[in-house]
Amino acid sequence: MAVDYAVIVLYLAGMLAMGWWGMRRAKSKSDFLVAGRRLGPAMYSGTMAAIVLGGASTIGGVGLGYRYGLSGAWMVFTIGLGLLALSVFFSARIARLKVYTVSEMLDLRYGGSAGIISGVVMWAYTLMLAVTSTIAYATIFDVLFGLDRSLSIILGGAIVVAYSTLGGMWSITLTDMVQFVVKTIGVLLLLLPIAVIKAGGFAEMKAQLPDDYFAPLGIGGQTVFTYVLIYSFGMLIGQDIWQRVFTARSDKVARLGGTAAGTYCLAYALAGAVIGTAAKVLYPHLGSPDDAFATIVKDALPVGVRGLVLAAALSAVMSTSSGALIACATVAHNDIWARVKGIAAMRRKPDPGDSGAAPTADGAGERAEAPDEVRGNRAFILLMGLAVIVIALALNNVVEALTLAYNVLVGGLLVPILGGLLWKRGTAAGALASVAVGGLTVIGLMVSLGVLANEPIYYGLLASLVAYVGVSLATPPTDAAVLAAWRARLAGHSDGAPEGEPEGDTAGSVASALRPPSAAGRA
Repeated sequence: MAVDYAVIVLYLAGMLAMGWWGMRRAKSKSDFLVAGRRLGPAMYSGTMAAIVLGGASTIGGVGLGYRYGLSGAWMVFTIGLGLLALSVFFSARIARLKVYTVSEMLDLRYGGSAGIISGVVMWAYTLMLAVTSTIAYATIFDVLFGLDRSLSIILGGAIVVAYSTLGGMWSITLTDMVQFVVKTIGVLLLLLPIAVIKAGGFAEMKAQLPDDYFAPLGIGGQTVFTYVLIYSFGMLIGQDIWQRVFTARSDKVARLGGTAAGTYCLAYALAGAVIGTAAKVLYPHLGSPDDAFATIVKDALPVGVRGLVLAAALSAVMSTSSGALIACATVAHNDIWARVKGIAAMRRKPDPGDSGAAPTADGAGERAEAPDEVRGNRAFILLMGLAVIVIALALNNVVEALTLAYNVLVGGLLVPILGGLLWKRGTAAGALASVAVGGLTVIGLMVSLGVLANEPIYYGLLASLVAYVGVSLATPPTDAAVLAAWRARLAGHSDGAPEGEPEGDTAGSVASALRPPSAAGRA
């Protein structure tokens, strides 16, 4: 195992080095949160594929293949379908908005009154996503080094928090690109063919296993439908995914690069299911399907290759964990903390000598705060990272935590987000009602029927839709000036930034662009 250990240690050291390098490029808020909105097609597609294909898609995808056969690909397949839908139908207009968070998009669309509640919901989702990804380190480091659960979580979490805090999205982008290459080589080019050959080829696999293992819907039609609702729709609205869309150099890069990443996800889904099916032939009596990945890696691969494939699993977890962490910190700092500071500033009596600049917590103008933007966001990544590690140490049921996060996200935010993009009659009151009714319906049904039941997301989405349409039609339409500013942003036109100044590069231009007429004076 010495060679395998050396591969892993070099890999982890490389991740920290990438974080240090990324720190030198993160000079502004735009650099730190969205990599300066400068990614081209290759880096964009690679990093997008890296963030959506995490430990659940790798270790969990192989486990589903072990349990259900080829139909076990459906979970990861629906993730790919959601990414394809996002890229083809929505990514171009999302990229043109030049915002940092989903809540800022809702503020822009509905006139500055829907963001705070959506920010809290999105923060809870990204926090739990980061926690569940961090817990996955326990499985991998146990296989690698025999470390106990707590030490594994602290070690893996500390490395991700370190490189994410140093360079923000630039560090995460660089590390994700390396992780994408490692995953491609380790899982698709090495583990997949070796597993099939070890199992005797497809003919032998088919002879050894029941026919259900090769049926397209062997996992169950209702399960597939639930996967679509949770994961495909979750891809359309998650802050962690949108924040990657914001890194695209242009709307064309967002569309084409995202389409390439989504197609890659479909191939990765099938590969995981095939590997799991091969593991069922080789090891028919494992204690848990989730042990299939580690077992086939340890027993079927040669020295060196084994270390690379385990590094691929580690990279899958790290990419999702770091993406969720920066999304969580971005929402906490920009959608929650900044609004709290803004409310406090608005309640202060104005200084007679005030120059008219928008007040902040320390009384300075927005542009004067620009040098502190990176420092503030860096501090929040560190704070959220520490919180994620602490929660991961205390939490045991990963599946229930992740299901809860996705159900509340999709049940509460899918309708107002897609409604804002597709239906001009939607109003702020309708959006708020949709978030509240959908979220409470999902939570109530999960309490009564169980977290893993299918019904909460079904009825939650229906209730959210009814509330959105009904309340929107019963309330006055959105102010025409707000809709005009919204349409201008969707078309890629500036809404307040000085001519020639790229939006998102300074605190002032972002604040100006995000302040629609009815939200004037907000921090």
